[in-house]
Amino acid sequence: MDRNDGKSGKLVVAERALAFMAGAVLRKYKPLVVGVTGSVGKSSAKEAVALVLSGALEARKSEGNYNNEVGVPLSVLGVGIGGSSTGRFLSAIGRSLYLLALPSRFSEALVLELGVDRPGDMSALLSIVPVTIGVVTTIGESHIEYFGSIAAIAKEKGRLIASLPQDGFAILNADDERVLGMGKKSKATIISYGFVPSATVRADNVLLQHADDGIGFSFKLNYDGKSIPVRLPGIIARHHISDALAGAAVGIAVGMNLVDIAKRLEAFAPLPGRLRFLNGRDGIGLLDDTYNASPSSVSAALSTLAEIPARRKVVVLGDMLELGALSEEGHRGLADGIFSAGTELAILVGQHMRSLAEELLVRGMSRGNVLSLPDPDSASSIMRDLIHEGDLVLVKGSQGLRMEKVSESLLRSAEDARTFLCRQSPAWRSKPFTPPSEWGEDI
Repeated sequence: MDRNDGKSGKLVVAERALAFMAGAVLRKYKPLVVGVTGSVGKSSAKEAVALVLSGALEARKSEGNYNNEVGVPLSVLGVGIGGSSTGRFLSAIGRSLYLLALPSRFSEALVLELGVDRPGDMSALLSIVPVTIGVVTTIGESHIEYFGSIAAIAKEKGRLIASLPQDGFAILNADDERVLGMGKKSKATIISYGFVPSATVRADNVLLQHADDGIGFSFKLNYDGKSIPVRLPGIIARHHISDALAGAAVGIAVGMNLVDIAKRLEAFAPLPGRLRFLNGRDGIGLLDDTYNASPSSVSAALSTLAEIPARRKVVVLGDMLELGALSEEGHRGLADGIFSAGTELAILVGQHMRSLAEELLVRGMSRGNVLSLPDPDSASSIMRDLIHEGDLVLVKGSQGLRMEKVSESLLRSAEDARTFLCRQSPAWRSKPFTPPSEWGEDI
């Protein structure tokens, strides 16, 4: 299928123009380009990589979800988020002309998130940016509707690693066999990271610590026979330690020492909507993980819920979208994690979540503790009556389910929502929830 199918002629011309301008700027200034991809965790890994790398180089990262054929060139040119698409395009033209015509200061390193939604996406992005250090987080079911299999997703994302030059570095998650296997097709130096003993950059002695100033992890960072303690005071999820390890591996690739890397990582914090612990109203603890959802990311969130003690544990889960034929299996498969986490109340939002509701009831959860609701607005409206002091509530779902609306109903104030939650721009907040188009198949 032509990747331009469905795009207007103007959009195709604009994408090509942006790619040309970004490429010209990259050829002139020759920054170190770090590309980060994966089904889950690429935004958080990008943040960790940029944080660490800034300790050695003048580094700039892509903002928000600027990770496609439009966003990546805009990130290269330094055109920020906001404004109309026409305004961003005009800003890109002006910025590129300035950079190309005059001797200007340009970042020594760019950390770019590379998103892959459909076959051909990675090749298109690599035609725009020459990546020297490639980072792959995990391979999962996200966008499997368009690929048909996880193997096809891995193949597309693996093009990043296969494209790296001989003097480059492939930073691979050793805890994911598909990711680690990408190294077989790379000419670059392989640096693996993870929790397994074979990882080049490894975390062990991992502890979730409760202190007066909050919850956070500590661990030992191991590399080349050396070990150093690292504190992550704002991190409550083990998979975010993996993101921190990706950042450490990139730091090692550019020659940083472990002490400096550890100091940089202390400031690492998850982005809004990526499994953050927030203090809710009336003594409620909120695990807000509302940016997006897939079976693997929901399972990871449930594992975090299992580690944190609470008077009562509640999950509020919205549909996972774009799973195609794997949708029912993916939703039912969450039952194990829900039981393992010690969940007492499950509030399930959307049509696909009905499968999980059925599975929980079949496996013995009482009918009064399994609620199936049609949309996030319905869930938000009953939160005050259902959630009480001492409860720990996990809220998660795909972007199309707008589960940040539910998290907002549990926070202390609207100001907290604008500070801590995802999708809080005026444009997003003004959009009402609309049923995902794939629900039509189930009606």
